[in-house]
Amino acid sequence: MIKLSTFKIMLFLHIIGTLALGFYLVLPFVMAKVNKLSPAAQEGTMSAVKSLNTFAQFGLVIQLLTGGYMISKGGEYSVPWMIIVVILFLGIAAVGGIMGKPLRLAIEGIRANRSISAESSKLATLSYVVALLVLLISFFMVFSSII
Repeated sequence: MIKLSTFKIMLFLHIIGTLALGFYLVLPFVMAKVNKLSPAAQEGTMSAVKSLNTFAQFGLVIQLLTGGYMISKGGEYSVPWMIIVVILFLGIAAVGGIMGKPLRLAIEGIRANRSISAESSKLATLSYVVALLVLLISFFMVFSSII
């Protein structure tokens, strides 16, 4: 019989939240190709990216709650590690939030038959930044004893 502890449930939810953030690792590749699509495909892609960004933001909330719980329950984490992880976490949340406005403007621009090159360029840059932050925080999660 499997005994489920609260810690294991929180770890499972933490991993689910991590999977939601996986979208950010694919995003730079999507944004690199969006300008080559037809306007209808651009609108669909941007709408999907906007929805997935919102989903990833909910994943971040799960990460915050479950990560805080697990740290409070006696993990052997150094203070520098905690500071780095919190800074990276806040960076991911900030960049994900910043992406909301260019996504909205791009969708509106496509519907109005305007060029979205400015929004697309900004989104491409932000997607690389958030992908790098997700990779960095994943590194520090796996190698938590490095610091």
